[in-house]
Amino acid sequence: QVQVVESGGGVVQAGGSLRLSCAASGNTFTNYAMGWFRQAPGKELEFVAAISWSGGSTNYVDSVKGRFTLSRDNAENTVYLQMNTLKPEDTGVYYCAARLRNWPRASPYEYDFWGQGTQVNVSS
Repeated sequence: QVQVVESGGGVVQAGGSLRLSCAASGNTFTNYAMGWFRQAPGKELEFVAAISWSGGSTNYVDSVKGRFTLSRDNAENTVYLQMNTLKPEDTGVYYCAARLRNWPRASPYEYDFWGQGTQVNVSS
């Protein structure tokens, strides 16, 4: 069993930045790829970014490329999603998930353990 806990959400104006953190415990951290998903009100869950075991491979949805950066610190069992130049359409609940495979997949069905989510609100 893996426990996943997100933090770092909040309210920010458009153009601002936030850094989300995701701490995982309960298994060897380097055994799994990590992903971020988000869900805006009234919309479906959307893939945001994912990172491989080592951090050497990342995957981003097109809408965040060049603005978001996903990294991981395996010594701290934590992944970080640095979000810059935020837009109102980035608003939503952001979920972190762990996948007991290496590749940073975009489908939520590929992920085995999920956090409770952290709210991000970007005002215009």
